[in-house]
Amino acid sequence: MVCIRPATIDDLPGMQACNLCCLPENYQMKYYLYHALSWPQLPHVAVDGDNRIVGYVLAKMEEDTEEVHGHITSLAVLRSHRKLGIATNLMRASINAMEECFQSEFVSLHVRYTNRAAFTLYSQTLGFEIQDVEKGYYADKEDAYDMRKMLAAGHKKKEAEVEFVQGEILAAVRQHYNNNVDCTPSHPVKSRQTDSTTTLKVEAEKGGKKKKDKELKDKEEPEKEEKEAEEAPSKEATPAADPEADKKKAVRRKKK
Repeated sequence: MVCIRPATIDDLPGMQACNLCCLPENYQMKYYLYHALSWPQLPHVAVDGDNRIVGYVLAKMEEDTEEVHGHITSLAVLRSHRKLGIATNLMRASINAMEECFQSEFVSLHVRYTNRAAFTLYSQTLGFEIQDVEKGYYADKEDAYDMRKMLAAGHKKKEAEVEFVQGEILAAVRQHYNNNVDCTPSHPVKSRQTDSTTTLKVEAEKGGKKKKDKELKDKEEPEKEEKEAEEAPSKEATPAADPEADKKKAVRRKKK
């Protein structure tokens, strides 16, 4: 049975021994003591039933930067106790302490380029992402992945920054709109409006003229019909010419 708990000063020698068995990056005792005294909430150990340290995580806070964040300094589990989820539980315990005690925005770490098992743990199990590749980071000049995981405080801060930027953009758009509404229309717009007004006036005048012509025509037609009606009887009263009667009159005149 393995138990995960916060590390104490008495655990430091066991943590150092575990480190020497597992990792090529080794530290002096004062380095462990510095972490344990400065951030006592962050270092955690895994102990077996005999109270023997079989794994540990050493962590600290980076508080001198603009973004307050935690950093995993070292993680190790004895080979005899690997693939039992101990490393995952150690990491989660330390990260939870970073969030609860220090409101950490994110947590960072470095992992060797060739350490595929550790890289898989950090990226697939714990959700870390590659931030950068640091050339020759380790003492033997091997490259390291700089990896980070955003925490709740970091997500909230990012969302607040996005909302602020969106608010600034919206305010600028509104100001631009208001300025354009208040200004005098440009010349091309005014010209189009003038042309449109002129066209409407011309069409209105044409329509008025057509209306007057129609009214005049409607008035003249009854007068013309009335005049024709008056002239019709006089034409009917005039007798038509009779050629036979004219010949008889001419014969009578000769006899006389």
